[in-house]
Amino acid sequence: MKLISSKFIHNIAPQLDLLNTIGGGVAQPQIRVDQLPKGVILRVAMPTVSADRFRVVLNNQKLTVFGEYRHEPDDQLAAPLFVQTLDLPNNLDLSRIDAVHEGQELRVRIPFSNTNDQQREIDIRHN
Repeated sequence: MKLISSKFIHNIAPQLDLLNTIGGGVAQPQIRVDQLPKGVILRVAMPTVSADRFRVVLNNQKLTVFGEYRHEPDDQLAAPLFVQTLDLPNNLDLSRIDAVHEGQELRVRIPFSNTNDQQREIDIRHN
């Protein structure tokens, strides 16, 4: 008598691999936040995740970036590969956030609300 079908093994194997990854495997993104004169750029590099598996969600002042795993492209159930949530400061223009995936990197660009209001060092004149 066969207790476990080969179809079951085929369907469960990727999920077991995912659980191994979540439990301490190698699915770890490289995340960097760069501050530029006109705003900030969140850079997320995870070469094993295709561009269509990244998600960016803005909820109030929190930006969440995550990568998801689906066994089949049309599966309703997805498991997170990674999740990174950032509390955004008030000086960012949340209505102008955009994201682009290029090469192996996701870039989320968030401009400052008003560049004139940004902190800057004031030159001291000497008379």
